[in-house]
Amino acid sequence: MTDDVLIQIEGRTGRIRLNRPKAIHALNTGMCRAMLDALTAWRNDPAVEIVLIDHAEGRGFCAGGDIRMIAESGAGDGHEARDFFRVEYQLNHALFTYAKPVVSFMDGITMGGGVGISQPARYRVATENTKFAMPETGIGLFPDVGGGWYLSRLPGKMGEYLALTGHRLNGDECLALGLATHHVPSALLEAMKAEIVGEPHRLEAILAAWGYSGAIEGPILAHREAIDGLFAADTVEAIFAALEADGGDWATAQLATLRTKSPQSMKVSLRLVREGRSRASFAEEMAQEFAIGSRVAQSHDFIEGVRALIVDKDNAPQWNPATLEGVSDAMVDAIFAPLPADQQWNP
Repeated sequence: MTDDVLIQIEGRTGRIRLNRPKAIHALNTGMCRAMLDALTAWRNDPAVEIVLIDHAEGRGFCAGGDIRMIAESGAGDGHEARDFFRVEYQLNHALFTYAKPVVSFMDGITMGGGVGISQPARYRVATENTKFAMPETGIGLFPDVGGGWYLSRLPGKMGEYLALTGHRLNGDECLALGLATHHVPSALLEAMKAEIVGEPHRLEAILAAWGYSGAIEGPILAHREAIDGLFAADTVEAIFAALEADGGDWATAQLATLRTKSPQSMKVSLRLVREGRSRASFAEEMAQEFAIGSRVAQSHDFIEGVRALIVDKDNAPQWNPATLEGVSDAMVDAIFAPLPADQQWNP
């Protein structure tokens, strides 16, 4: 076990509380393994009826994975990075297939790895503090932890838009898009959790009483028509061309954002979302993402992106290739290629 995540049983409720506030509860391998072990132990334990996942203190639910560690490992033999991805994805899959109700509380920053442990939950509670995003193209990565599954199942071309731009959604927008099942004011969360722990058999009724789950018009939906039209093209180059041809303020702003992202990451992310729509199972999705992650973790763009945005913070990554045209189909094919049998991911 690790102090970075607090695990206990309260009444008939399994509690998982992220406890790494200085890192906005970013996940490391030990945290993922501890959560996976707890879920495994509770799976057939009649004393545990439901599972709640939240954070113990500090701002944000979960800012993602331990990106520094992954980049440092990627600069070497990549073993630690692959070990992290393997365990993290097993945790994601365990949550996705969990028979008992799981409730995740996306109060505050919910990005990357935080998406991976919130989206598989049957009930996902957003608040006015929710900042939900998959911003990986900005650091040379891609929307993993099941991003290819979740984003591809959003309405229209919303998945392509979020994967490429890393746009942040608020709590209302998460509810509108189905990324959250309920919206509850943050000030009410602790009282609501206490009621759930006291009467876990009334979980759905409690969520309905405290939270809002009806139709809502999040601000992002005002751009739905533009997103569906401008992000429908087959290639990233064609999406850029569509945005340039549009010339409006919104399209121009999206283009400016995309020009800061890794060309390789954008091509990988677009393909991930497009192929994710036809994946037969979540396990198949995670196996593909593990193959991609194993390679991208050791790529120039990821190591450079982490240096520029997280380590040196000069916000001036030097991508290589520097242009979309420089990223060939063969390069992307190699990133998506199956791993050797003895290296593949399994649930």
